[in-house]
Amino acid sequence: MIEAADARTRNVSNVIAGIGLALGGLLGLIGTFVAARNLQAACWAVDGVGLIVAGVILGLKYFREGNDIIGAGFLVFSMGSAVMLAGTATTLQASVPSFGAGAALWVAGLLMISLPREFAVWARLAGLIASVLFATVAAGIFWGEQILPTARPLPYFAYPFLVLSLVGWIWKLRRAS
Repeated sequence: MIEAADARTRNVSNVIAGIGLALGGLLGLIGTFVAARNLQAACWAVDGVGLIVAGVILGLKYFREGNDIIGAGFLVFSMGSAVMLAGTATTLQASVPSFGAGAALWVAGLLMISLPREFAVWARLAGLIASVLFATVAAGIFWGEQILPTARPLPYFAYPFLVLSLVGWIWKLRRAS
């Protein structure tokens, strides 16, 4: 009886985490492409909350399974999303410091999640590529450049690799359920 309840709880957690990751990936990309700032901010707000909720759930899941590095990676990734969320309600120019700090935390989280052999190789590779690209963005911002969250080529072309990594995490959750 207790095992069945635990399995249901794990399945519900996996579904919630999967929805958070899907919302994060989809609305994050939409927010990058839309021109209307209010719509962009709304998309990025839901994106950020979805990634935070999913990351915390996955962090706890991997801690319970004894995989502390991946669990910590998801929590650090969530912290990065939370820092970025703080800048969502401001102008793009005003959001640069929180975006740079959040990107740096994403880099650390993505590395902690992607280096161990828990996820499919393609998802891990996408996470590693995203971490290198976001590291370049964060370093530029900390060096004093005014890199907007929508700037091309970076971070604009880093987002698809991040989303591909999110898809890999969802894939793993679906297989676990």
